[in-house]
Amino acid sequence: MNSDRLIVSLLLTFCVALGVNLGGSMMGSLGAVLLHRPPLKTMVELSGELKVWALVAALGGTFGIIRTFEAGVLGKQFIGLLKQLLIIGSAFSGAHLGYLIIKSLGGNH
Repeated sequence: MNSDRLIVSLLLTFCVALGVNLGGSMMGSLGAVLLHRPPLKTMVELSGELKVWALVAALGGTFGIIRTFEAGVLGKQFIGLLKQLLIIGSAFSGAHLGYLIIKSLGGNH
């Protein structure tokens, strides 16, 4: 994976995780309105719960990443391992940024 491909992969992973968290939370708040529940409180709660799922969705083929991780450790291919850790970090960062955005929108809810 060359550096251009790595940057593209990092950016796409970040944006997918961010989009899953933001979109899921906002659509969930729409459901809360239909059910006569407080939408902002529901949106913040959902955003916290969706962080893990946003991470999983952004990584897509998690088994491929685990296999690459295992091959990197056992085969002493630390550059590939570092790239996979960067991709996982990018997915986590996107999911967490989505949570922070929703939390700031929700205020004290």
